[in-house]
Amino acid sequence: MSKTAIITGSGRGIGAAIAKRLAADGYDIVINEVSQEALDTYGAQTAEECRASGVKAECCAADVSDYAQCEAMVKWAKDTFGTIDVLVNNAGITRDGLLLRMSEENYDDVIRINQKSVFNMTKLVGAVMLRQKSGRIVNLASVAGLYGNPGQMNYSASKGAIIAMTKTAAKELGSRGITVNAVAPGFIQTPMTDKLTDEQKAAMLAQIAMKRYGQPEEIAGVVAFLCSDDASYVTGQTIEISGGLSM
Repeated sequence: MSKTAIITGSGRGIGAAIAKRLAADGYDIVINEVSQEALDTYGAQTAEECRASGVKAECCAADVSDYAQCEAMVKWAKDTFGTIDVLVNNAGITRDGLLLRMSEENYDDVIRINQKSVFNMTKLVGAVMLRQKSGRIVNLASVAGLYGNPGQMNYSASKGAIIAMTKTAAKELGSRGITVNAVAPGFIQTPMTDKLTDEQKAAMLAQIAMKRYGQPEEIAGVVAFLCSDDASYVTGQTIEISGGLSM
């Protein structure tokens, strides 16, 4: 029986790279985006690229910060594919600003979308995996959650919380054969980083030992390892993928 992976926020960027890598590894894929418009714009293309690996790939629109929408998506995925073997909590946003200038709305939006979505999906998919007595959950944290980052109080808080949630879920679910890990990317070349000024890019690259941005596929490779049988005794860990940013 084939295995199924749900990757939230997987229409493009890092999420899409993870979806395509897991498809290449033989997983059926659920591509998720917040709206049908987003799926039509770029998610459907990612699903087609996944199918090129000979697996099933279906799209599902759901706002993963909304518990009811998560519940509906998980039920649909279980009914459609039979099992849910991998969950990658990738969906996230930024609303950057210095602390004293940050609006309450921008703080709350980032916490709701980045952090509460992990609670929603881990609780719902975790229940499926408990019955299966197996599963892999990988959460997308960030170096901002490890070290903080000026102008990202909200984002750093959400990603730091995800690291703590990863450890807690690993302890609660481990006895049933479920591993829960996180990856903490550094500066990865995505549409988000493409918006930075040349000055901002140069300042970032100066901090990186490898003197280049990471690529989404490099994140996907580590996620794929954590989902594989080779990582069957790895749980509760956060793996930094930053080209030596923290050294």
